[in-house]
Amino acid sequence: MNIQNEKNKLIEWIKSLSDENIIERIMVVKESQNSDWWNELSNFERKSIDSGIADIKKGVVHQHSKVKKLYEKWL
Repeated sequence: MNIQNEKNKLIEWIKSLSDENIIERIMVVKESQNSDWWNELSNFERKSIDSGIADIKKGVVHQHSKVKKLYEKWL
């Protein structure tokens, strides 16, 4: 598939549209691509990520292989 060719076809098709519903649906797709996933996280999820980053900065980290071995019996 030639992506540039496909994009050009889409541009021409969009330019020819007159149905507002289709245009609105295209806008929804466009806006969903631009949204920042961070804004969709809960406060708990954000705090957990911030806590993990703080741990990394303090050097409080563990090797993946050791963690995997520790939790192996539950997986």
